[in-house]
This record gives sequence, structure tokens and C-alpha cells, in this order.
Amino acid sequence: MSFQAPKGTFDWLPPRSEQVLAIREALAAPARLAGYGYVETPVFEDTQLFARGVGESTDIVSKEMYTFPDKAGRSLTLRPEGTAPVVRAVLQHGLHNGRLPVKVWYSGSQFRYERSQKGRYRHFWQVGAEALGAEDPALDAELIVLGARGYSSLGLTGVRLLVNSLGDKTCRPAYRAALQAFLRGLDLDEDTRSRVEINPLRVLDDKRPEVRAQLTGAPLVADHLCPACKAYHEEVRSLLGAAGVAFDDDPRLVRGLDYYTRTTFEFVHDGLGSQSAVGGGGRYDGLSEMLGGPPLPSVGWALGVDRTYLAMEAEGLLTDTEQEHVQVYGVPLGDDARRRMFLLVDELRRAGVSADMAFGGKGLKGSMKGADRSGARFALILGERDLAAQAVQLKDLTTAEQTEVPLAQVADILKGKVQ
Repeated sequence: MSFQAPKGTFDWLPPRSEQVLAIREALAAPARLAGYGYVETPVFEDTQLFARGVGESTDIVSKEMYTFPDKAGRSLTLRPEGTAPVVRAVLQHGLHNGRLPVKVWYSGSQFRYERSQKGRYRHFWQVGAEALGAEDPALDAELIVLGARGYSSLGLTGVRLLVNSLGDKTCRPAYRAALQAFLRGLDLDEDTRSRVEINPLRVLDDKRPEVRAQLTGAPLVADHLCPACKAYHEEVRSLLGAAGVAFDDDPRLVRGLDYYTRTTFEFVHDGLGSQSAVGGGGRYDGLSEMLGGPPLPSVGWALGVDRTYLAMEAEGLLTDTEQEHVQVYGVPLGDDARRRMFLLVDELRRAGVSADMAFGGKGLKGSMKGADRSGARFALILGERDLAAQAVQLKDLTTAEQTEVPLAQVADILKGKVQ
């Protein structure tokens, strides 16, 4: 039998994997410039961290988590999202007792048992950024701007930003009651009815056409914001405008996790069909307390790497051509030449020149084919006669020009040519 990747997962292979690596780096770069430090949390956590932090009524917790008992009978879950683990790590290690806000970013795998389709996978990768311990509209705006900068640095022009406010514990209860009263009058299935009682905001996020059609007259959170939340949201909007970041107000925007308060936002791309969100986030002022910590008002986002890749593909920003993997390719002819080439290639790498060589005892023709496939600009051909002369043939593969170079000078000459 031959094994295949599990359903809903896939392998990133060169050259696409190199493009994905570049996307991760580009999305993280603006946060790093803004003083966010890298954090890495375990890929599995105590199940209760997500049940409590993300919310029992969410699809993630009720239907999509990969949960299993370990050998000691503890219930563990592969992380379905990155924020709750980051808050747990900050609290556990006392980072919140130092300078605030604590600014961190992460990049890693998330796992959700979802119905797999293009843009929705069971194993996916996110780049995230969190700022913990400050309630300040400028911090919300900073993070949104950093996310927008990441997308634009990749050349994407079709990413749209949607913003909303979900209110706070002062004004949310009155809105929740008004929304519940409206939703109870709709024709909904039993699961959705029970969600109305537990977390009615989640019903607004329902993507099914038969539910969406009934939500047209639903009360909007924007009409129920208290003066403090309204002023806070206006300041976030004003700062985004001043920073030149275009956005659309979306009064129906809610996020799929229970911990969000006040600012909520989403980056969407219309070239992706139904899975149009490429990233998003918001403020989560009560999450630390839900996890047993002190009040720690915070804001953050997660940007989807695979979705961003698909958005770039939709805009024609990716090419399927082989990328250059090495700058120099060694072609040894004979055993003595192979031993010397092995050392020469190592010397080049130590000098900062990317280099590879032909393996498996291929002849000149087969080795030169390997040189072409490698994407290298230069080939180094070393035969018995060259060895005796302590020289090597340097061939420019773009012009076919060939020159003899003393072995002792190869590294210095190539450094000058490839940099």
C-alpha cells in the first residue's frame, strides 16, 4: 500500500513551498518592525484552555477540535487557533508583570476538523500578532495597519478591510437581549435555536443562505453601543483613515470566537469564492480573566498563510517557474575530482555562496543536465587534468562562456560574481 496525506491536509513542495515561506516572512515583517517579539507555544494544549477561552458554543469547540486522551488520561487538543495559547503563555510566565503592552507574534500550524474544500483545510498555517495589557484605540489601529501592510508588501491589491465594534460588557447585554428577541421569531433548526440562547452573535455569522435570508432585519450592534464604545470605535476609524488604510464599515461583522469585544475586523479577498476571509482579529478584553488571570485588555490578529497564497494566485502574483535554488553547481569527473569538489562546494557555502554538486557518479552529460535543472548560474567542471593543474573550469550557464580559474581563488571570484 502507498500512504497519502490525511484528508483535508496537503504537502507544500518546492518551488511553491519557498513561496509560502516568503509569504510567512512578509506577513510577519511589519509586526517585527513594530517591536513584536517571536513566541512559540506547544502544538497541543489542555482541552479546557480552548473550551473556556474560545467558547463551548462555538463550532470550533463543539465540532472541529482534534481532541484525544494522552497516556495518563489527560484530555489534550491540537490547537485550533493561536490566541488562547499565547495568553496562557503570557500568564504562566508572568510577562504581564513587566512592561505593557506585551507585544508578541507567532507563526505556526493550526488544526480544525472541518469539511475540507479549497481554502478550508484541516491543517493550516497562520501568522499571528497579539498586544496584551493595554486598552487603547491606537493599539487596535496599529495592529490593523500592520496586517494591511503585510498584505500590500506582497503586491496584493484585492484585499479589503472590514471593521465593526461588538461593544463591551456595558452595552453588549442590551444588544444581546434585542438580538435574541429577534432571532426567536425566526424559522431556525434546533441546533441554531440553542445557539440563540447561548451565544446569539454566532447566529449572525451563519453562512447558510436559508439563515442569511432571514437576518436582513436583525438589530445591529452599532445601534446599541454605549457612548464609551462609540467614542473608542470612532478613534480607531479615525486613526486608520489618518494612516491611509482604506476600510469598509460592516455592521454585521462578527468573529467565530467568543472572546472578542469592541474592535473586530476582517481582511477579505473576493477572488477566493466562499472562503473569502484571508485574516482577521479584534479586541479580547476578557480572555485573561476567562483563563484565570488578572484583567489584561488585549487585541490581536491571525492571518491565513494558505488563503493568502490562494489570493496571490488569484491575482496572478505567483509564477510556477522553478526558482533558483543554488548559485553554483559542481561537476566532478572521476573519484579524485569528486573528493576535491566536495571540499570546494563546502568552502563556497562557508563563504556564503549557495552551491550544490552532482552526486551518484554521473558522467559529464548527466551532470550538466543536473546543473541546468538546479537553476545555478555557474557550473564548476573539475576533471583529472584540472586537478593536476590545481584549477577548475568555470562555466557561465547563461552565456556558455568558460574560463579556467585557480582552485585557490574560486571562492573569492564567485563571491564577486554572485553578490
